[in-house]
Amino acid sequence: MTDLPGIVITGCSGRMGQMLTNAVLASDACKLVGVLERTGHDWVGQDVGAAMGGANVGVNVTDDAVAVFAKAQAVIDFTAPEATVGFAELAAQARAVHVIGTTGLTEDDLAHLDAASHHAVIVRAGNMSLGVNLLMQLTKKVAAALDEDFDIEIIEAHHHHKVDAPSGTALMLGEAAAEGRGVDLKDVSDSGRDGITGARTRGDIGFSAIRGGDIVGEHDVLFAAYGERIKLSHIATDRAIFARGALKAALWGQSQKPGSYDMIDVLGLKDG
Repeated sequence: MTDLPGIVITGCSGRMGQMLTNAVLASDACKLVGVLERTGHDWVGQDVGAAMGGANVGVNVTDDAVAVFAKAQAVIDFTAPEATVGFAELAAQARAVHVIGTTGLTEDDLAHLDAASHHAVIVRAGNMSLGVNLLMQLTKKVAAALDEDFDIEIIEAHHHHKVDAPSGTALMLGEAAAEGRGVDLKDVSDSGRDGITGARTRGDIGFSAIRGGDIVGEHDVLFAAYGERIKLSHIATDRAIFARGALKAALWGQSQKPGSYDMIDVLGLKDG
């Protein structure tokens, strides 16, 4: 038991944080060595099991990232961009695998993560489910097969608490479609439509975001031409799929060299 890789969960009080914590506690392939929350949070100092409403598990919630990362072989991080950038530097110093499910990262944030990846393994994905990553590969292949007579629209739906749009998964799918067409998504992205927008530009990749209720995550990639439509879809009904994927990534990363990876790497789905 003592030589199992030690995992730290950041943002442990959130929905994903609790699910990730429980996934690690239930696993026989790793052990929970730390859980983090922001300074001043009510959970700091409490046993995380008790804080989640269950029995003590022997791991107290802390706000000291430096101390807890020093004990970790991997950090699983579904928090916020500013926090993730800071965690990346600390994980790199500890040579711990950093699994990132945080969305809403800017180009500057990604540059910081790239610098950290020179010293440690970073696995970053806007969505860590097997199904979504297969959908990405299918999207790329269909986009490559169809010309610009087919408009591409990515429609995503999430719960009303989600703060960013388009979702990280929608952007991943947009990148896959753009790659299939051999273009840069930044040059063809069409989102945030409102008012008199004019006709759609040929070749653009559009995004539509729906927010409501407790929707876990639904993503459609629509290829629409005159007289026919093709739709690729993925529906998530349980956040446990993301926790399982993140844990798989944390364990996979133990045998990798420092660098930036994604779930396509983890799942062995890379072309060629």
